[in-house]
Formats: sequence, structure tokens, C-alpha cells
Amino acid sequence: MTEHVLRPPTGTLLKETRVVTDALSLVLAAPWALALPRGSGQTVMVLPGYMTSDRATVLLRGFLRALGHRAVGWGLGTNRGNVEGLLEPVSERVASLAEEAGSPIALVGWSLGGVLAREAARDLPALVSRVITLGTPVVGGPRYTIAAGAFAKHQAEIDAQIEERGQRPIEVPITSVYTETDGVVAWRACIDELSPDVEHLRVPGSHLGLGINPRVWSIVARRLADDPSD
Repeated sequence: MTEHVLRPPTGTLLKETRVVTDALSLVLAAPWALALPRGSGQTVMVLPGYMTSDRATVLLRGFLRALGHRAVGWGLGTNRGNVEGLLEPVSERVASLAEEAGSPIALVGWSLGGVLAREAARDLPALVSRVITLGTPVVGGPRYTIAAGAFAKHQAEIDAQIEERGQRPIEVPITSVYTETDGVVAWRACIDELSPDVEHLRVPGSHLGLGINPRVWSIVARRLADDPSD
């Protein structure tokens, strides 16, 4: 699988200008979006991508709250990419929210936020109902992203961590949303061939626009309305 994955060349960042189209599509789809399946108060934690914070997911969380979900941010400031260091506080927040809710919670992670969501679910399957990732690299960590250079000196350590943790499958249902016109993450790196309960859904659009893409919002709303026990 990995021999077919290539890091996006720098020029592919031009594809991310499609974020403007994603934003316009969201405005046009607003009335339709509110007709999507409603939630019943389930807690949903939304995790932001690399070098972004809860401000990047405010629209998605507002949409989910409008549908009846209790959507919350991760509350840990800017995601600076230290997966190993962030996993403990993320897991603690998952445990706290699940205890407060009295039931497992759903995790929605954008890009690197999806990596953290997946790892928290791997460690705490009884506390997570499902995971939805948006443009998340599940193969190679940062190796197949435009941020690869920033992590190059730690890549061997990251590879070892991925191999070690990958020996324990993620037991909860996973929905991996990706776009083939992603200018940040190689879309093939979003394909999870190891988890036992995973679906892959392709959408048009940009990486930076995944959190405001109406097709993505539709997928998130419909999957959150599903009962993972069915």
C-alpha cells in the first residue's frame, strides 16, 4: 500500500484555493443542511488539525449543536502536532466527557485531530461510540503530508510508535472522509486497511475546506445519527 503513497508536492497547495468554493457551497446548502438527521443530545468532541485550535471548528460544532448534539471543542489550545504528548490530555478529556454524559462519546477529528481521535478510541474503546476523520493521514503519520519537513528528524520515532500502536486494532466504527484533490495530505494515506470496522467516503473539495464542506457535514450528521450497535 505505502509504495503507492506520495507526499503532495508543494504546488498542490494551489488546490486549496477550492476552500472558497467550499465556503460558498456551505452558504447555498444551509437550508438543506438543517433538514439532516437530528441528534438526541449525544456528546461529540471535535478535534482540530495541525496548528489550528477550536476556532477552526466553530462552524462545524455550531451546526452539530443546531441538530441537537452536544458538540464541544477539545479545549487544549493550538494543536502543535505532538501526538505522543497530546494523547494523554485528549484521553483524559474523553474520559471526563463520557463520565459527564453517562455514555460513550463520538469523536470527529480534522486532519491531525483525526489521528488523536483514532488513538484515543484505540485506548478507550468503551468510552468512544464512533470516530469520524476528515482528511486524516492514517499511513505514515506526517510523512505523506506537506508538513513532513517539520517532523523529519522525528519520523523514525513516529514510525516505531505507529507500528507498536497498530498492533492493537481500533474496535469502534470509523468513517474516514477524504478528498482526492487534497493539497495537504496525500489522499491515499487516508485509506485504513487495518481497522476491522472502517468505511471510506470520498468528497469533492479541499483539505482546508473539509470542516465547512456541506457534503462532509451531511456525512457527519448521518453517521452520528446511526447507532453503532446496529
